[in-house]
This record gives sequence, structure tokens and C-alpha cells, in this order.
Amino acid sequence: MPMTTGSRVNAGDLFELQTAGKLLCKIDGLPVVVFWADDRAYAIEDRCPHMGFPLHRGTLEGGLVTCHWHHARFDLVSGCTLDLWADDAHGFVAEVEGTSVWVRRRDTGDEITRMQARLREGMEDNLNLVIAKNVLGLIDARATASEIVRTGLEFGCRYRSQGWGAGLTVLVAMANVLDHLQPEEKATALIHALRFVASDSAGQPPRFPVSPLRTTEIANERLDDWYRRMIDTRSADGGERTLQTLIGNGDIDAVEITMMAAVTDHIFIDEGHALDFTNKAREALDHIGTNEAALTLPTLVLQAAMADRADEHSEWQYPHDLVTLAQETIAALPGAVAEGKASGRVYGDVSKLAGSFLEDDPHAVVAALLEALRAGATEEQVCLAIAHAGSLRLVRFHVQNEHGDWNSVHHSFSTAHALHESVRRAPAPTSLRGAVHGVLRVYLDRFLNIPAARLPHATEGTLAELALCFDEQGQVDRAGNIVWGYLHSGGDRESLIAALGHHMLNEDPEFHAYQSFEASVRHCYSWPRDSDESAFALVGFARFLAAHTPSRRELPNVLAISRRLRRGEHLFEAE
Repeated sequence: MPMTTGSRVNAGDLFELQTAGKLLCKIDGLPVVVFWADDRAYAIEDRCPHMGFPLHRGTLEGGLVTCHWHHARFDLVSGCTLDLWADDAHGFVAEVEGTSVWVRRRDTGDEITRMQARLREGMEDNLNLVIAKNVLGLIDARATASEIVRTGLEFGCRYRSQGWGAGLTVLVAMANVLDHLQPEEKATALIHALRFVASDSAGQPPRFPVSPLRTTEIANERLDDWYRRMIDTRSADGGERTLQTLIGNGDIDAVEITMMAAVTDHIFIDEGHALDFTNKAREALDHIGTNEAALTLPTLVLQAAMADRADEHSEWQYPHDLVTLAQETIAALPGAVAEGKASGRVYGDVSKLAGSFLEDDPHAVVAALLEALRAGATEEQVCLAIAHAGSLRLVRFHVQNEHGDWNSVHHSFSTAHALHESVRRAPAPTSLRGAVHGVLRVYLDRFLNIPAARLPHATEGTLAELALCFDEQGQVDRAGNIVWGYLHSGGDRESLIAALGHHMLNEDPEFHAYQSFEASVRHCYSWPRDSDESAFALVGFARFLAAHTPSRRELPNVLAISRRLRRGEHLFEAE
């Protein structure tokens, strides 16, 4: 048996090494192989980091050992691979003293720094296994979630010329809900998000930021006017330079208000993604600090400037001229707000207001919004009501609709939720323009609730029953009923959310599933624990997830392999 002395391990006899060509030992539980080549000893981890095959069963030639399973090649000195998809093995120092061969760890610097570097390299090459293994390693080394999120944000903001996209949105969404997941699945959520960032950036040239104006003497009000003009005229470079200057003035709330105003100067641009992405880029700063605003926020400019504008679409013009109706309603907003504030009244029934937003007459819908403001409703209450109305569209979505129509009702809900979150942070008069657009978008979704799916009515349900809904297609209504029954029979909201997160992460989710989960979870916490409104938010997501499962579950298999490798299991042997 190898003998340990301090930080070294006695791997065996020199004559045996020279005769057999290899010796096997372990350091801190890690298997090590010592090779004899070129009249000297080399020591390397005895597990191919790709899938765990023993490297002592490989071929030695020219300073490289080749794994016999997938033919990855490794340098005998450092352990690094020449085939990047395989990841690096650990290299050790082999020392001959008399007739004994000793092995000690090679100083590779700080482990967290090393694994962060490998994580970035895995993202550069879009290698899910490398991403997964290094996130798991970072978590085991006690790296914080914020440190891992920062790595993903820095990568996505730099290596995607088009700027902020779906990948970074998923990353922030998952970071926002980590505390709602089971402890062992926090790493899983980060791996999902980072592989999405890598995939979203794959094949794209890097992004080159525009520098700010070389002055701090321009008032925020003027920069606000310039920025909105640049977005309106699709002048992305001018818009980014203006925004960088505004960021440099140091008022993050003013920056957010300006950006939200720009994406509501036109109606529901880019199907709501522009507003949602803007909110997510701002939320990213809650994880890495507002001093990093110049990293994330300017990546939104190109998309905002080039975004599709819904006021150019026929559905907003016929059979009802919703563009003109929106403009007239927006013009009436200041008076309604002033009347509500002057009245001193406290608005109470936000849920009832949400119900009025589901009317079939667009004039009645905007009239209800204005009347609520006159009755003292705050901007936040109005936006919460719109988000709730959007969540009810998911609850009442009938499976007779085309499958792709799930995205329409999802966009309305996620955009309304994003506006509500932004208004909670930085309320502004211009925010209510987004509310007008949002409530009319919910109105346009009315046909996706005709016929309306039956409201959930179950009086009981279990998490075990819910799990079965995601293993068979067509369990949409059943999933919603089980969630409703579980909550209304005393089930714990936190346990349900963790279960829903588990089932989503056990799939290969598409972009909207991550968005929907995060929005539903955070929206449900805007309502009292045992309220129907809170339950409806989770019913809507359960139905959405059931409509999109089961998937091929390829990423969960990669995660399972990564965890087995970390436990030292032999994947090449039959279980």
C-alpha cells in the first residue's frame, strides 16, 4: 500500500515502475497513475476527466497519454488536455528518491480561480460537461452563487455582439430563484443558465462597448431626451454613448427610468422582450452590485433600437384601433393620477381590478385602468393587477389552441411581471404607459381563452401525483388541478415551488419555461400565502410546464454524469 508522509505519497518502488511502466496510488482519495517515460517519472490523475476512464489503461507516446474510451489526449506534466471537450486532468509532481517513487500535488494556484477559468473556457467552447463539472467544483469549493453569476454575466455581455439576449435573461432569472430551490439543485440551476449563455453566444463575434462622452456636465434630463430620441430613430451607437454617459452620472434609478421610458415610447416592442430584458439587466445588478451598471445595461441598446414595434402590426389596428386608444389613454393618465392622489383614498381590491382587465371590450379595459387611478390606485397596484390578469390567461388557456400560442399568453404575463418589478424599484410617470400597453396586450389574448379552460377545482393533491404529470404528454389540466388541490388542502407553498423547480430542471427547458417559472414564483409572493391569486400563479406555471414535457432530458443526463464523476464512480462499468 502506498505510504503517506506529510503532503506526499510513496507510490512504490522505482524498479517496479521501470519494469511495469506504471504505478498506481491515491492522494486525498484521488487516483493517481505514475508513468515511466523518457527515463523519468510522470504523475497524472488516473481518471480521464471526460468520463472517468482509467488513464493507466491508455496509450503512452511522445509525452502524451491517450484515453482509450474517447481518445482524449493529456500532457503528462500538467495533466492538461489537447482535446478541449475532455477538460483538464490534475497533474502531479513525481520525485525519485533512492529506490522510492514519491508523488505530491502540483501547485496550481487558487482552486476557485482555476475552476472559474475552466468554466469560462467551457463556455467559450460551449461544452456542457465542462461547464457542469466546474460549477459543481466551485460550489464544493464554497464559491458563492454571485461569483458564478458574475462569471456568466461578464462572458455573455462580452461575447455576444447583439448584446443582452435570452441566455443572460435565463441566468438572472435562475439567480433570482435560487433560494426557492432545493439546496442540491442550486448548482443545477446555475449550470442550466450558464449553458444557455454559452449556447446563446456560440458563433457570435464579441461585443465592443461604446465609450461615454468625456464630460459629467450634461444633466440627466437632457441625456434622457437624447437617449429616447436615439432609440426612436434606431441610432444604436448614439444611444449607447448617451446611456454610458447617463450611467456615469451615478443615478441608477434615473438610468432605469430612462431605459423603461425608451422601451415604452412604442407599443409592446419585440413581443415584450425588450422591456423584460431591460428589467433583467437591472436585476443583474442586485447580484453583482450597481457599480457594474456599465457592464450590463448598455448591452440592451441595440435590441431596443432595432426592436419590432407592435404599433405597426395589424392586430393593434383592426378591428379596433388600439394604437389610437392607447395614445388617448396615455394622454389621460396624468389627470387620473392627480385626481387619485388629491382624493386621498386608499385603493383596495387589486384582484377585482385584474378581473376587469379580462373584459372583451378594449374601451372598458382602459376605462377600468383610468378609474382605478382616479380611485387612488398606485402605479404598483395597477401593474400588479395586469400581471395577475396575465397569469389568469395561462390558467384559462385551453389545450385546443395551437401549441405555439402558449408563448403569446406567456409574453403578456412575463412582460407585465417585469414592469411590476421595475415600478416597485423606480416608479415614474412614464411607467404607466407600459401598463396601458400591457393591459391591451392582455386584451388581445382573449381569444386564447375561448373556450376557456375550466378553473381548477380539486380539493386535494400530492407532489407525487404532480410528478407523474411531467412524464406523459397531455397532462396540462391535471397538473393545474393537482397544484390547486395541494395548496387548498394545506400544502406548503415553498415545497410546491421547489418541486416545480425540480421538474423543470429535470428537463431540457426552452427559454420561456425559465422565464415563466421565475415570473410565476415571484408573482405568487406578491399575494398573501393562502390567497387564490398566489395559487393561480403556480397553477399557470404547472400547466405551462406540463404542456412542454417530457423533453429528451439530455442536459439532466450530463448533470448526472458530472455528479457521478465527482463521486469517483466508474461510468465505464455496468451498474
